[in-house]
Amino acid sequence: MGHNANLISIDALTEAELRALITRGQAFVDGAEAMALPRHACVCTLFFEPSTRTKLSFQRAAQRLAVDLLSFDVATSSTSKGETALDTMRNIEAMGVDVFVVRHKEDGTVDALAAGAMPTTRFVNAGDGRSNHPTQALLDMLTLQQSKGDDFSRLRVAIVGDVKHSRVARSDYQALSLLGVEDIRICGPQALLPDPAEMPRATFVDRLDEALSGVDVVMTLRLQRERMEAGLIDSLEGYHAAFGITQARMTGAKADAIVMHPGPMNRGVEIEDAVADGAQSRILQQVRNGVFARAAVLERALSRAHE
Repeated sequence: MGHNANLISIDALTEAELRALITRGQAFVDGAEAMALPRHACVCTLFFEPSTRTKLSFQRAAQRLAVDLLSFDVATSSTSKGETALDTMRNIEAMGVDVFVVRHKEDGTVDALAAGAMPTTRFVNAGDGRSNHPTQALLDMLTLQQSKGDDFSRLRVAIVGDVKHSRVARSDYQALSLLGVEDIRICGPQALLPDPAEMPRATFVDRLDEALSGVDVVMTLRLQRERMEAGLIDSLEGYHAAFGITQARMTGAKADAIVMHPGPMNRGVEIEDAVADGAQSRILQQVRNGVFARAAVLERALSRAHE
């Protein structure tokens, strides 16, 4: 999988490396045992931004690997007293941490921390700014493969919602592109779409019905309510009317199309209950797969932490 076992962005992986992580994640789903890891190997979840499901998913993954686990709580940390993120990391690193799982609201923070760490310390990006959320993309690709097989090139995928501010959308776009998907459709309110130059392989579509026509996969994104407060959308009701994923709208997709959402969901805004809880939904499957996909990433990092 390459000498550098950090996972900071999907773009830093080759297709072979991404597929190997998907395969290893599926092996964990199927009951595979973890490889023998260094004695007292230690993972620290270093979250400078609130998170529930991502943090718990990484912690559960570390438990499956039977490694030591530290959890950093920004609410009770010295960062509130002025300590920098780099100093925080270096102090914890000195306690014998092998892998840091980092989440931060600012783009580029994980790269900066990795650059300031000892050469043998590994980093996994659990979400930074608007840029990257590579393990979410990995679990999404694992979920997609379970439903649609490993030939991604034939798939038609719609990504719907606040793409402009979404690190999930960017990482999913990178992963889909790397795996050979040729039909990627981006749809949402104009104010919530990125510059098309950011996603050159994608087709930008104004109308949701057009975006969903004949697709195999619908990836809908969480709409943060502050987008309405900032004037980027008129109302939550208006957003749902134009871009909400409903059973009626899903009739335009393929009959066996699946629906995905990174969570947490705003029911009745980006997705209606009948879709979120229906037969086409893979949302809880994504959550389950998150543990296995992240176990694959941590295993990869820990196995190479002292190379």
